[in-house]
Amino acid sequence: MIYRETTQALALGAVLTLSACASQVMEGYVGKSITEPMLDYGQPAAVFDLPDGRRAFQWSISSWGSVPIVSTDTRTSGGVGDWADVTRTRTISIPVEETCLYTLYGVPRGNDWIVTGYRQPSLDCE
Repeated sequence: MIYRETTQALALGAVLTLSACASQVMEGYVGKSITEPMLDYGQPAAVFDLPDGRRAFQWSISSWGSVPIVSTDTRTSGGVGDWADVTRTRTISIPVEETCLYTLYGVPRGNDWIVTGYRQPSLDCE
């Protein structure tokens, strides 16, 4: 059970390491046309109007990677009068995938939408 908890903690750490600070990236779009993030990330996965007149643009972005897990064990092995300690090291890679939802808010300006803010992503996606 400890092995599994350690593996999960390492996997989460790897995902956080692979991700850039999303809030800083999203903050960079505030005041710009919604075209800017669309050029960087493609069409949003969802677009919908909010009751206050703003529009929400959402991107679903997945990150992949792997976490190496190293285990070592030592055993005594041998036969009659011939004993030796044998150390075995084994490395496996655990695949890691994280899907995050990023939301930018915009207001209409002519035929365009200007980004006015964003929704704070979850801690795992920050």
